[in-house]
Amino acid sequence: MAGQGIWQPKEEGLREICGVLEQHISPTSDKTRIWQQLQHYSHFPDFNDYLVFIFAHSPGASVEIRQAAGLLLKNNLRSAFKSLDPAYQQYIKSQLLPCLGEAEKDIRNTVGTIISVIVQQGRILGWPELLQALVQCLDSNDINHTEGALDTLSKICEDIPRELDSDLPGLSERPIDVFLPRLLQFFGSPHASLRKLSLGSVNQFIMLMPNALYLSMDQYLQGLFVLSHDPVAEVRKLVCAALVQLIEVNPSFLEPHLKNVIEFMLQANKDADEEVALEACEFWSAYCEAQLNPELLREFLQQLIPVLLSNMVYAADDESLIDAEEDEAVPDRDQDLKPRFHSSRFHGSEDMKDDDDDSLNIWNLRKCSAAGLDVLSNVYGDEILPILMPLVQAKLSTLGGGSWKEREAAVLALGAIAEGCIRGLYPHLAEIVEFLLPLLDDKFPLLRSITCWTLSRFSKFIVQGIGHPKGYEQFNKILMGLLCRILDTNKRVQEAACSALATLEEEAAEELAPHLEIILQHLLCAYGRYQKRNLRIVYDAIGTLAEAVGGELNQPRYLQILMPPLIAKWEQLSDADKDLFPLLECFTSIAQALGNGFSQFAQPVFQRCINIIQSQQLAKVNRSSAGVQYEKEFIVCSLDLLSGLAEGLGSGIESLVSQTNLRDQLLQCCMDETIDVRQSALALLGDLARVCPAYLHPCLSEFLSVAAKQMSTPKLSESISVANNACWAIGELAVK
Repeated sequence: MAGQGIWQPKEEGLREICGVLEQHISPTSDKTRIWQQLQHYSHFPDFNDYLVFIFAHSPGASVEIRQAAGLLLKNNLRSAFKSLDPAYQQYIKSQLLPCLGEAEKDIRNTVGTIISVIVQQGRILGWPELLQALVQCLDSNDINHTEGALDTLSKICEDIPRELDSDLPGLSERPIDVFLPRLLQFFGSPHASLRKLSLGSVNQFIMLMPNALYLSMDQYLQGLFVLSHDPVAEVRKLVCAALVQLIEVNPSFLEPHLKNVIEFMLQANKDADEEVALEACEFWSAYCEAQLNPELLREFLQQLIPVLLSNMVYAADDESLIDAEEDEAVPDRDQDLKPRFHSSRFHGSEDMKDDDDDSLNIWNLRKCSAAGLDVLSNVYGDEILPILMPLVQAKLSTLGGGSWKEREAAVLALGAIAEGCIRGLYPHLAEIVEFLLPLLDDKFPLLRSITCWTLSRFSKFIVQGIGHPKGYEQFNKILMGLLCRILDTNKRVQEAACSALATLEEEAAEELAPHLEIILQHLLCAYGRYQKRNLRIVYDAIGTLAEAVGGELNQPRYLQILMPPLIAKWEQLSDADKDLFPLLECFTSIAQALGNGFSQFAQPVFQRCINIIQSQQLAKVNRSSAGVQYEKEFIVCSLDLLSGLAEGLGSGIESLVSQTNLRDQLLQCCMDETIDVRQSALALLGDLARVCPAYLHPCLSEFLSVAAKQMSTPKLSESISVANNACWAIGELAVK
């Protein structure tokens, strides 16, 4: 038992566990069998004691086995530390502290991770010896002890910084007051690892800004300025990160030094190490958003803009260069299909769309530079054009296959400044468009795709000129150019063209009516060709088109193109297929646009939504009976489509709802613990109250009670959209 003296391992147990760990790290072992064996061991109350013994000082065990024991221990303690016998807890702690100065770096790194997990579970207060051990090691002349303690402290700072800035019983100072002077001292260490760890640790407190750091700000800034010239790239990256955070949290700290900071960031933005350059590049947007004196940065624009444009050229190792060659015939891989999140129906907002069209979503220096140029154009407007445009024109005029990346960066730059510099660009818009249109047919896919995006950035201004013959001709050329690219054989171009068309649709609205047939023909042709990922964007373009033209869509010749392929897909997909989500959203937009014209399709669509909600509510309480796995988005999308039907059909929906149990299902959804489900349910409640109030009367008091409760929840700020819909629903019920 743990209470009878100090725990000692049994030789046989040690050998057995070490053997399993050796197999665990072998690339050829049966992972399932090993995992089952380890799960079996975990039922023994002293299994974690064996692991810490092997990790800390098992004679003859390799570093790899010791490290495997440590990582397994960390995972076990994350979930089970609090439930361990206190004597076992104490034994584990006692074995870990001597490892802070371990000669093997991998062991030192692992012990830091384990200690941080224990502190997260038991707090600093539950381990008073730890603070003393860390201080002793930090003050040691032994580099292993110092680095081990600093690595551990950096992990604690990263995971639970607030814990170190708390008053603890029995301590005269907060832990951060003890550690900060030592951390700042390590900024001047001859050892790169100590400089990096100490700077990374202090940076974790910028957002919290404890009093200790506030009072030491001058010393911290001086340390940052010294480290800005550090030979190690990781240290320079941390300096850039610190300065960006400081300007976001409290720009006044940097104001006396801003000129020097800007000069450093300009140099760092050209750093040979791309991660340093990326971190520095974040500074320009942060500076503008902090609303600091624009005059100071203005004098550096002549130097800054060429750097940003240079960094917008694709790097040789950019993953997009590999993906760009993918043909439409190549099936999407699972990792290509990023999770999609449906936005619940929200009454009171016209613009809830996500503006991020880039499916890859990998933030890099190229994108950060373009974002920085965009922000600068919104602050300085046309002032930047005399600096930027000669550079853009020079890149656009480069010839030859090897220079396509330069031309692509120039097109990206035009898109980045499309809104901020429109006053200066507008007189030349026709020339810009005429120059861009041929690039839609360029042999390089990434030039075709970026041209789609840049044209979409000018959509608003292109649509404004439709009233003039030349403007209409220009609009028509862009529309036809994008429609051709929608049928491109390259996936990236398909995606960019479809997204650009959706943007143009939003801006053009009813102006698209004369072009409906050809748009639908292209979109539905793409619908038959696209792989899964891009199919979602086609749904979005179709839905956006329906919202843009409204009732104009309600003509037999258009419906004959649009509906058969969508209905065929609708019938092909099962109620548990997640590919239903974008189709449900698309039908929602179509139902709202067609109004009563959707009635010929309404009954099967309505009934399926009811069935999906019912099966998902059952799956929530009894998966085996439902035969499907619970997924809240099925309910949310179905509720939103029912709202779309109510909005489109008006009182015509009464014949559909009267014979169903929708009322009971809706009441249940209004009480769901999930915010998204309640939000959509209350939106549907309001829509039904508006078009068929009599159907709700039998449960009117229950609906009113549930809706009223949404406005007095403890965490109202987290569910404000639910309260908004509840308020709207109560209003509709009251009016009727």
